[in-house]
Amino acid sequence: MTDDMALMRRLSRAIVFLALTVAFAAPSLPAFAKAPEESARISDFTLANGLEVVVIPDHRAPVVTHMIWYKAGSADEAAGKSGIAHFFEHLMFKGTKNHPPGEFSRKVAEIGGQENAFTSYDYTAFYQQVAPSALETMMRYEADRMRNLTLTDAVIGPERNVILEERRMRIDNNPGAVLDEEVNATLYQNSPYRYPVIGWKQEIEKLNRADAVAFYDHFYEPNNAVVVVAGDVDAATVREYAEETYGKVPRGADLPPRNRPQEPEQNTRRTVTLNDPRVTVPSFSKKWVVPSYESAEPGVAESLDLLAEILGGGVRSRLYQDLIVNKGIAASAGAYYQGTAIDPSSFGVYASPLGGAKLADVEKAADAEIARIVKDGVSADELAKAKKRFVRGMIFARDNQAGMARLYGAALATGSTVEDVEKWPDRIEAVTAEQVKEAAKYLDPSRSVTGYLLPPEQEVN
Repeated sequence: MTDDMALMRRLSRAIVFLALTVAFAAPSLPAFAKAPEESARISDFTLANGLEVVVIPDHRAPVVTHMIWYKAGSADEAAGKSGIAHFFEHLMFKGTKNHPPGEFSRKVAEIGGQENAFTSYDYTAFYQQVAPSALETMMRYEADRMRNLTLTDAVIGPERNVILEERRMRIDNNPGAVLDEEVNATLYQNSPYRYPVIGWKQEIEKLNRADAVAFYDHFYEPNNAVVVVAGDVDAATVREYAEETYGKVPRGADLPPRNRPQEPEQNTRRTVTLNDPRVTVPSFSKKWVVPSYESAEPGVAESLDLLAEILGGGVRSRLYQDLIVNKGIAASAGAYYQGTAIDPSSFGVYASPLGGAKLADVEKAADAEIARIVKDGVSADELAKAKKRFVRGMIFARDNQAGMARLYGAALATGSTVEDVEKWPDRIEAVTAEQVKEAAKYLDPSRSVTGYLLPPEQEVN
């Protein structure tokens, strides 16, 4: 069971790959110009109780990925209750009125399947990967725990200790994770994205049964969830199974819009420094608050995605070529855009020095690349190559059945529709060099937060 912004980073990039499904019509990809066969088309329907279901046929292997996405993440938590969304992810693996603790997981293991779950800022998801013959059984178990979970103090207490141990292992024992947590708390001045998904330690310690029941009753309803089924199935069969399982769960109360506190205008350059004896190689990361796909004006998020690709998306990116290949001063360098989010999200760059190079020189070189894009923009050829890399990434992404399910699930859980995803490649293709130049203006150093991870007593120099 995992939760992390790393997932959001992967999804943000990967969803572009998914969207490029429609790039089948792109002139540069004549081999994919044909529309998908009827049996391979993605379908979407909603049950009477409000549950949305997406079916992604993939008949290359007798395997199916079944995922349920709840529109409830850490950014939906009440003040002082940080970590309850992730806590509840754990509690969903406890027993229900109909099945004792561990039975669901044992069933998945008995048939050679896999299962897991994850929590992020805007959603919590659970999945199983099994043979198609077991799909209805998985749906039945999942529908059961949607409303019939057994929540007692005997369950809550020990699981809270498990989460505290998880926090120690994943955050407190990792100086990079500690710094990232502090940078986010500094970057977001008002948005709930400033709170760690796993929660602050002192607030986790106080989470109790009443908190768990309140969260469950508020968010775990069919009309606040999306089921995504990818694999060797067809839409008619999935609809039949869904009606027989999830369809029996009564619709819950309508939830209010997810209107969260918004960021004020950012007007300062901030730094966060962590000196830690466990650090041997210094590094820096720099972040900005930027629009997400859900909050951006048309074309802006797509431009930010391509900016991230051009600036630091891989070995052909500007940061890699300048800092690592040409100057030879960095051991790592890159950029990312976390666009799959409901509220304004973040854009980041990072690097670490190589050998005797100074961290300050590496940061200065990265800043110079950003300034060049702001001043001179990007060339038509550079932009075309960046778009092509996205297309290639999509080709590989389509080979991952679970990845496809994740892409659609994340998009729909953060406000997009199936149609939005399918039309995405057209929007990516329409991005101009001028739009990328405009997007680079979000990376204003006077409105950034820089995190320095340093060995003991070392300063940035």
